[in-house]
Amino acid sequence: MADQAWWRSAAIYQVYLRSFADGNGDGVGDLAGLRSHLPYLAGLGIDAIWIVPWYPSPLADGGYDVADFRAIDPIFGTLAEAEKLIEEAHASGIRVICDIVPNHCSDRHAWFQRALAAAPGSPERDLFWFRKGRGEHGELPPTDLQSIFGGPAWTRVADGEWYLHLFASEQPDFNWDHPAVREEFEDILRFWFDRGIDGIRIDSAAVLIKDPLVSDVYEDNDGIHEVYQAWRRIADTYSPPRALIGEVWLPDHEAFARYLRPDELHTAFNFAFLGAPWEAAQLRREIDMTIDVHAPVAAPATWVLSNHDVTREVTRFGREVTNFAFADKRRDVPSDLALGTRRARAAALLTMSLPGAYYLYQGEELGLEEVEDLDDALREDPMFHRSGGVNPGRDGCRVPLPWSGTSAPFGFSPSDATGEPWLPQPAHWSELTVAAQQSAPGSFLQLYCDALRIRREEPELGDGPLRWLESAPHVLAFARLASSDEPETGAFANVTNLGTEPVALPAHREVLLSSVPLNDDGTLPADASAWIRLA
Repeated sequence: MADQAWWRSAAIYQVYLRSFADGNGDGVGDLAGLRSHLPYLAGLGIDAIWIVPWYPSPLADGGYDVADFRAIDPIFGTLAEAEKLIEEAHASGIRVICDIVPNHCSDRHAWFQRALAAAPGSPERDLFWFRKGRGEHGELPPTDLQSIFGGPAWTRVADGEWYLHLFASEQPDFNWDHPAVREEFEDILRFWFDRGIDGIRIDSAAVLIKDPLVSDVYEDNDGIHEVYQAWRRIADTYSPPRALIGEVWLPDHEAFARYLRPDELHTAFNFAFLGAPWEAAQLRREIDMTIDVHAPVAAPATWVLSNHDVTREVTRFGREVTNFAFADKRRDVPSDLALGTRRARAAALLTMSLPGAYYLYQGEELGLEEVEDLDDALREDPMFHRSGGVNPGRDGCRVPLPWSGTSAPFGFSPSDATGEPWLPQPAHWSELTVAAQQSAPGSFLQLYCDALRIRREEPELGDGPLRWLESAPHVLAFARLASSDEPETGAFANVTNLGTEPVALPAHREVLLSSVPLNDDGTLPADASAWIRLA
């Protein structure tokens, strides 16, 4: 716990709290369940956990509609339990990151409720984006801006004014031009840092500053960097300094890098790599681009294969089109799960060996697939509802984890539970439970445990240089170095075969790990990855 720059090389486990573990038997994951499984996380070999919003929320958007930023939703537990979790995680060598949602709040938030009760033009409404409508009687929204979740980005209230929401109508946007909004969130940061939180993940970090009446561009506008420079000054007052991690979806790589300057965020998620297809040349371009973008600002890259917003990689990699894009996410697209599993194992070793920090999403280590046959009546995601069901939404990657046993709820809830899991688990997950995989050599979970252990033990892994090795066009091969010099004897190397035929490994003295067994002649099979020590 002593490394002040831990975030540069960390392996960070994302906890979707509702679906991790249910401690009180009501069918919903909670802090008690998470605390009871801290030994599992420590044994897995991760360095930190990132917990998605645990605040009081009506759950119009899975908790990202926050009603109170300084409290814990009673369905998860209490603030005292959260403080106890932080203390116990630290005792286990695990740091804790929590989610901050600065762009918007819930329509149940006290500020917004006061704004609704106040008159047009009141100070209470200045904290949000209330505006008059167009048309003879103001019956049309102020602009034609569309919500990220689909449909208009404006909703009309009883007195005729409209308010802005880039996401669901239950998520009104804050007006970040107002100094009270900035002061409020700076105080929220201090509230959680004072309780021992080691860092924050900033939701939708690039969309805070906007003028929706002047422009429909709501990403990366002037003034956004002043916000994070102020936050960095706060984070740096703590010992050790707290980490700032941004969710920044920007196609402009130079604009992305500006968020990572030494006086702003420490890291930001690398979505270009997540969205790349299973194709060697494209993945290499994304890896090179990522490293090149981060180098001028001396920031570490982050690598991620999945999260609570995207199709799980076992399903994604089993499709004919393997890249991820929100616009292309549709229902009833077939997936070869056996192929997807094989590629996901290889992708895990590739990703864990890249320079920088590594994030894994709960259940990724078990090889869980996207649950695509959920009853529509059970789907909660506003992406599903606002698209009229065209987009299946994100519920399929949020199904509760299977821990043990041969039938649902697979240890997610205690044996005397009074409630069913909030989303149903597939029956075949009995083969994918933590208990089943812990005792199965070569399982998905065992691969992750071995890889995370080696990642900690190998001095070249984590932050540091990468040097590409000569390879066939459909193969990615690189050495990780202790310095920027040429790889020396005994250097760590990764070889990933994205082709259809086996390939020979470079001269090596040891195979540390492979995603599937090597062929009898020592070659690496198709859709496989190996960690070796060079000869």
